[in-house]
Amino acid sequence: MPGRALLDLLLARISDAAGGVKLFEFRHPQGRVLPAADAGSHIELHLPKGFVRQYSLLDASDAPEAYHVAVKRDAAGRGASRWLHDAAREGFRFLVGAPENGFPLTEEAPCSVLIAGGIGIAPIRCMIARLDALGRDWRLHYAARSRAEAAFADELTEHGERARIYVEDAVLDIEATVAAASPDAHLYCCGPRAMLQAFERATVAHDPARIHTEYFFPRHEPTLGGFTLELARSRREVAVPRGQTILDALLEAGVNVPHACLEGLCGRCEVSVLAGTPDHRDEYLSPARRAAGRTIVTCRSGVIGDRLTLDL
Repeated sequence: MPGRALLDLLLARISDAAGGVKLFEFRHPQGRVLPAADAGSHIELHLPKGFVRQYSLLDASDAPEAYHVAVKRDAAGRGASRWLHDAAREGFRFLVGAPENGFPLTEEAPCSVLIAGGIGIAPIRCMIARLDALGRDWRLHYAARSRAEAAFADELTEHGERARIYVEDAVLDIEATVAAASPDAHLYCCGPRAMLQAFERATVAHDPARIHTEYFFPRHEPTLGGFTLELARSRREVAVPRGQTILDALLEAGVNVPHACLEGLCGRCEVSVLAGTPDHRDEYLSPARRAAGRTIVTCRSGVIGDRLTLDL
């Protein structure tokens, strides 16, 4: 897997966006323009203790002066969001992966239906700004636990009937929302697991080209062992016992595989496949790349069968 561009950026500002949500602004230390980002893009923050996390950008620009992200404090997470909320300070320096986009906006769509839950509003907010700049039609359905936890709620309500916010006892009916969309609309969803699952059920009969989702958590449990790896270049075999991932087995065998998130999100541990059939459990590879079967994200995915040959 080719190396990704890393930027040495300054955390210039921290501010509050909503209950449990903070905004972080990153700039070049010398004030230089940053690499371009389009709507739906994310950056990758490299944090202490080996944490590498992806966060959606709140702005799209061909020549951004800063990157802005919103981070919700997750008390049940592994600690990255807690560290950002509790320990990060203005003036700290971070290695930041240049923008990438796994949730691109179809700008030519005649209408976009945008569904967001909680912090999933981050990439959706960026899309709204871009659609407004293009003069495109859009509708937003945004659910949050409470008004206090609904980031950017005041800003979004300025759009009137185009933006519907569901808080407290108001319930967002995803099936009805999808059914009401025009046949040529593109539909987007980013939010918690239950929302994304409901969205996928509601859109199962739709044209996949018009359906767009963003996951920042593993959708599937990892495949855990019970097969053998053949390492073509080093002419070795590595057994992956049950209960262990491919990445774990490779690292234990002394094979240096780059890795970061361990959740199938960042793709850092991707390895080329020469023979065998991967059992894909990641959120990184596109459907086309999965179907080709020529690569595998080793921290989550496994093998259909009992053997896989890797380009290692």
